[in-house]
Amino acid sequence: MATNQTNRRSFLKLTATTGGGLMLGFSYLTSCRNEQTAKANPELVMPEEWVSVNAFLKIGDNGVVTIMSPNPEIGQNVKTAMPMIVAEELDVDWNNVVVEQAPLDTENFERQIAGGSQSIRHGWEPLRKTGATARHLLLAAAAQQWEVEMADLRTENGVVYHDGSDRSLGYGELASVAATLPLPDEVTLKDPKDFRIIGNAKKNVDAKKIVTGQPLYGLDIQREGMKYASILHPPVFGQSLKSVDDAEAKALPGVHSVVVIDAAPEGVQLQWSDVNAFPKLVAVVGDNPWTVMQARKALKVEWEESSPAESTADRRLALERQLDEGKAEVARRDGDPEGAFAAADRIVERTFYAPFLPHNTMEPMNFFAHVTDEGAELIGPIQTPEFLRKSVSALLDMPEDKISIDMTRMGGGFGRRLYGNFGVEATLISKAAGVPIKLVYTREDDMTQGTYRPEYLVRYRAALDSDGNLTAFHVRGTGAGGSPIFPNRYPAGTVDNYLAENLSNESNISTGAWRAPQSNFIAGAEQAFLDEVAEAAGKDPIAFRLELFDRAINDPVGEDNDYDAERYANVLSEVRDKAGWSDGDQRGVAAYYCHNSYVAQVLEAELVNGQPRVNEVHCVVDCGIVVNPEGANNQIEGGIIDGIGHALYGAVTFENGRPQQQNFDSYRLIRHNEAPKAIHTHFVENGIAPTGLGEPSLPPVIGALANAIYRITGERVSEQPFAAPRELKG
Repeated sequence: MATNQTNRRSFLKLTATTGGGLMLGFSYLTSCRNEQTAKANPELVMPEEWVSVNAFLKIGDNGVVTIMSPNPEIGQNVKTAMPMIVAEELDVDWNNVVVEQAPLDTENFERQIAGGSQSIRHGWEPLRKTGATARHLLLAAAAQQWEVEMADLRTENGVVYHDGSDRSLGYGELASVAATLPLPDEVTLKDPKDFRIIGNAKKNVDAKKIVTGQPLYGLDIQREGMKYASILHPPVFGQSLKSVDDAEAKALPGVHSVVVIDAAPEGVQLQWSDVNAFPKLVAVVGDNPWTVMQARKALKVEWEESSPAESTADRRLALERQLDEGKAEVARRDGDPEGAFAAADRIVERTFYAPFLPHNTMEPMNFFAHVTDEGAELIGPIQTPEFLRKSVSALLDMPEDKISIDMTRMGGGFGRRLYGNFGVEATLISKAAGVPIKLVYTREDDMTQGTYRPEYLVRYRAALDSDGNLTAFHVRGTGAGGSPIFPNRYPAGTVDNYLAENLSNESNISTGAWRAPQSNFIAGAEQAFLDEVAEAAGKDPIAFRLELFDRAINDPVGEDNDYDAERYANVLSEVRDKAGWSDGDQRGVAAYYCHNSYVAQVLEAELVNGQPRVNEVHCVVDCGIVVNPEGANNQIEGGIIDGIGHALYGAVTFENGRPQQQNFDSYRLIRHNEAPKAIHTHFVENGIAPTGLGEPSLPPVIGALANAIYRITGERVSEQPFAAPRELKG
């Protein structure tokens, strides 16, 4: 039984459709907006606490149900999974469900963000209550019409049945009456054992449109009178625009205008999502992409130094000096780690490094914008539409209610589209040019403009006694813009003497979230180091980890450990059994917790022409209830392949501030024939509410790969990329 902590005024935004159906809207924090109304209307009882119910649900008179998917779709399949949750509690036939992408609507939805693998986790209860409340109203409408008790009715596949009189009514026949009934104080949610939609594989609701080339993506947007725009940004981090001669570019056929924009003017309040190393840009506006790209080459631009240019080799030395000598922030200290290291029988130490990484979304950055005196229409692939609107509002000095944002499906995000500088740029170009425009980045624009995964360096030390017991653990890390360390994650809580220290290295190379932020590096480093410590202790790597988990389960150190040791240990035990692991196994193992989920993996690799090639991965995932097994498998497999590819090949390097990799001819991605031949995914069935899924499979596979490489070559790899340009010896 779930309490409906909202009121009728916020619940029923529109009572009936023109065809006689029902439209139900659910608002977030409407109580705050209606506080004065409530005082004037005492019959509206306002609860002290408000729970968001974030979906639109339309029931037509023909029984077809339209469910709005509120969150951005970046390939993580929420446009299918979130409506599945509503449809399950509504008890409707999935074949009669139509799914539509909702626009940005902060009045009716909360957290319209694609990031942190949190969409399903945050939406689980509100979406269930959305469907259950609508079902309750439909049952109440049938009970009123038939003059029977609601308890004597049941629903199935969008139909209400009264078995006692052998009567039935479709939802479409009841919708308009349901819209007039009072909101229930409580609704009954299904027992998970009765789920018929959740837990059963459903095809992506956009699958047919994708494979038949129907317009879904930002690049598909077309508007009458629309022009195209191409930007030119400084070629070097540490440079800014000084002057531009645009005469030759403007003289070319099809060129509409050349404009200079500043996305970060003084005095404007920017959002956290406005990361941009080059806010001042030159943009060419013209009839088509080819025209504007050619005109861009005709620009004569002068750049000036605004901060010192950086090179990869110099940065690496600076990080190492900082790790050796820098004054660190103590993030966690348990016991007496210094004393334990001084008394150790053996100390194991290793330093791990990871370079900057671009996001490399297959669909390049793009956005449509049409700015007029009356308002701004924005359409495109963005993970953070609400924050984009706030930035645009500030830059245009325009009220937010004059700015509309429609979200298209995205050809990849991986964190890059959290940062909406391309949407801001499109807006400013449209305003300056006075026409609707679509901004399209080239691959070089995207790969050289920043917002990379940060460069990281971390050092681990472990102390062992004469019996091979872990007596102390020390981790010290730094990186561009911050440390990658999570001080309260495993193995914190498993050892009496523990020290975690953070440092940060500043850079004019812009950085941001990259799939599984921080975890995408630190998990691999941690898991590779734990294997090395296990070997030094003379123990099997899985047995060694489980021994530490036993301590965390039975006698944990500290109270701030942010993981459930039993669930963590369980996925590791499960993958041991599923993969048929044995002592002395030549495969690599890793386990990690992030985004509220637990993942353990066993990876088999071989050397092909001196380079690692992954053949098989066994993966056990504890992410609670799996809403859509097909989509879940896709996310796990995609994360594994993504992690393997970037660990083996990914890196952006710099010479005097200039990125050396600017397109796929110089930046190496994993290829189809290099993906694992088999990925075996097993989900733990525990009935717990869903947690994150889009990111958790990526971080541990890097550690499993490093450990497999050691087992087949005898060489420990601690610096990414693992493969190029070195050649490993078996």
